[in-house]
Amino acid sequence: MPEKKGVLYLIPTVLAPATAGQVLSPQIKDVISHINHFFVENVRTARRFISELQTGKSIESLQFYTLDKDTPSAEVAQYINVLLNGEDAGVISEAGCPGIADPGAMAVQLAHKKEIQVVPLVGPSSILLALMASGFSGQSFIFHGYLPIDKTERAKSIRQLEKDSLQKNQTQICMETPFRNNQLLDDFLQTCQPDTLLCIATQITAPDELIRTYKIKDWAKHKPDLHKKPTIFLLYKSTF
Repeated sequence: MPEKKGVLYLIPTVLAPATAGQVLSPQIKDVISHINHFFVENVRTARRFISELQTGKSIESLQFYTLDKDTPSAEVAQYINVLLNGEDAGVISEAGCPGIADPGAMAVQLAHKKEIQVVPLVGPSSILLALMASGFSGQSFIFHGYLPIDKTERAKSIRQLEKDSLQKNQTQICMETPFRNNQLLDDFLQTCQPDTLLCIATQITAPDELIRTYKIKDWAKHKPDLHKKPTIFLLYKSTF
């Protein structure tokens, strides 16, 4: 076992294609240029991302380890051996910041257990960017991930989000698989009270980015087509 363990870097990626120059810190390219091992949610996406950064390193010389929601914990533990052997490694999500609504958190958890240094790098998070632009409470908020697929259960969840937001003065945040975005929007419009506020943040950082906040009763006049567009939904109900 080497005297010094490697460092696990959490490497943000772009949310929209061809935006690296606008949204990523130069530090990310510098870090990637000296790493040979990457734990990635999608190998193809990660290879393309690194290639576009033009670090000067050959992609073929790099080692990629799939770390997605189906990766067994025992396999992730094997990945950590790279760090225990003294080599640095990076975690790369499909989009945005690894470890946030992302399976990369498994590697981070194991790294802490093995007393391996974890270094998060600055980059775009669709959740935080949407919250910043919503106008809702940034003092108290909660991210729920995906709501239930079943329509009855989903309506029940939406009503609970509305109740929690009012009682706790808390922003409620969720997302959906892009091809079901329009259905989720319809469920919000059909379930929520007319004066509840809904922010839709879609295609964040892309040229066609749309971030708007309206009352539920007003969204019918501004209803966007969200089909296959990465989107964050934020709900806020206040007595003010």
